Amino acid sequence: MREVLPDLLSWWRAGVPVGMATVARTWHSAPRRPGATLLVGPDGSAVGSVSGGCVEAAVYELCREVVADATPRLVRFGVSDDEALAAGLTCGGTVELYVERVDRESFPQLDLVAAEVAAGRPVAVATCVDGPPGRRGRRIVLAGDGRHGSLGAPAVDATVAAEARSLLRAGRSGVIRPRPAGEELSVLVAAAPVPARMLVFGAVDFAAAVAHVGRFLGYRVTVCDARPVFATPRRFPGAHEVVVDWPHRYLAAEAAAGRVDERTVVCVLTHDARFDVPVLRHALDLPLAYVGAMGSRRTAEDRRRRLREAGVTEAALARLHAPIGLDLGGQTPEETAVSIAAEIVAVRRGGGGAPLSALSGSIHGTAAGN
Repeated sequence: MREVLPDLLSWWRAGVPVGMATVARTWHSAPRRPGATLLVGPDGSAVGSVSGGCVEAAVYELCREVVADATPRLVRFGVSDDEALAAGLTCGGTVELYVERVDRESFPQLDLVAAEVAAGRPVAVATCVDGPPGRRGRRIVLAGDGRHGSLGAPAVDATVAAEARSLLRAGRSGVIRPRPAGEELSVLVAAAPVPARMLVFGAVDFAAAVAHVGRFLGYRVTVCDARPVFATPRRFPGAHEVVVDWPHRYLAAEAAAGRVDERTVVCVLTHDARFDVPVLRHALDLPLAYVGAMGSRRTAEDRRRRLREAGVTEAALARLHAPIGLDLGGQTPEETAVSIAAEIVAVRRGGGGAPLSALSGSIHGTAAGN
């Protein structure tokens, strides 16, 4: 929802209804993950995507129908369905969508959701997409420790909220199936967690390109260097913030404050052992998503030797990606940043980095609906 929220909020504030389709579950090669959203505005415009183009035309018409009759629908498009094939879902995947009309009456908490996202705080919207008529279409917004809205019964709300918060903590959207008091419900949780962080240590020319691509990937990017003459916002317009501090001291403070987690990626680009070794020693002791360091193979071996001497274990060193990036043959800072981003995505998603044309099987992995 995050990417379409500005448009949705603008129409909501204007008091006009919007058709909204949200990916609930996917199977096989469906190109978009749960939580992806398509809006159809009152002027007929389309914002967002639920299938990368495969079924957008059919979903567009469904959104218009739902706006007209105010009846939400849970629909599925799969390669074996005639309707889906007519719509163009030839990728071999299956996608389940929840299509609803959104206005001030049906979603009174939208301004709260927008405020939480704008403030950089995690928020989740739990909507009952299948269940008893009295529950279907109702929703709960989870913001901070608060719970806003109701599915119609306190016991149901408590059960749904607990499971939805677990998804939010994991940074995932999807369908949960709580069974409060014997009821069978399907609840779509659209999670908007705090963006994952990318910490770039070393205010070098490559860092500017890495900051840009990191921001493009959705990370909140921080560039940190102990040298104030180099660590300036003007040199790194792609970063959300530029910090003047010793890298290891900054990382330790952020970890102690709870501002790094298992989604955080660290890129060390300084080529200077005075900076590299202390910050990598600390980074490899944290449960981070990715830790990479730039340098030649000779520099990488020397760095590993220094880290061993500093007490870093072989198991921890195995998590270090150095030299950083995939072998794309790049030479410029921008090409290098693409290779670093490609390795981060591969590590995060479990990819091998091989050309898709040389592989067989599902392009988008084998994630099943939950």
